[in-house]
Amino acid sequence: MKYYDEILRGVQLLASHPDTLFLGQSVRYKGHAITGTLKDVPDERKIELPVFEETQMGLSIGLALQGFIPVTIYPRMNFLLMALGQLVNHLDKIPSMSGGKWKPKVIVRTMVCSDKPLNPGKQHLGDFTGVLGEMLEWVTIECLWDVDLVYDGFKRALERDGATVLVEYGGIL
Repeated sequence: MKYYDEILRGVQLLASHPDTLFLGQSVRYKGHAITGTLKDVPDERKIELPVFEETQMGLSIGLALQGFIPVTIYPRMNFLLMALGQLVNHLDKIPSMSGGKWKPKVIVRTMVCSDKPLNPGKQHLGDFTGVLGEMLEWVTIECLWDVDLVYDGFKRALERDGATVLVEYGGIL
């Protein structure tokens, strides 16, 4: 299977769960590489948002605490940096602060962009998985750097009791 096909298969798995909602910029309208992977997700399950990454993560946490499974999309890992306050200080700490009672299931999709065929610039090429892993205690990071890891990574994210960051790699698409 091709990497892109496995991403599509993973998204279909997520969309098959009745509680998933997909939110972020360009989830309903063209705008980035991840948009095309949502083509089979019904529009009523997509929430188009403006560029406000930290608020997006806060909305995702709130939705998860209400029983939804938000699939929150940050098309570049560099943009996820803008949501670190919510990701590191809230989503990751809620299980500890609640004595393990609450483990919000938020699935974060992000991508490490490729510099080919066109270099998009430094603000799009960051891979911060290492340092992010050092900051997180309860949120799991799934690095999908090989085609054989993709579908199982999506499946584990859906089955996991808690939050997951799925890191996709644009150079493999």
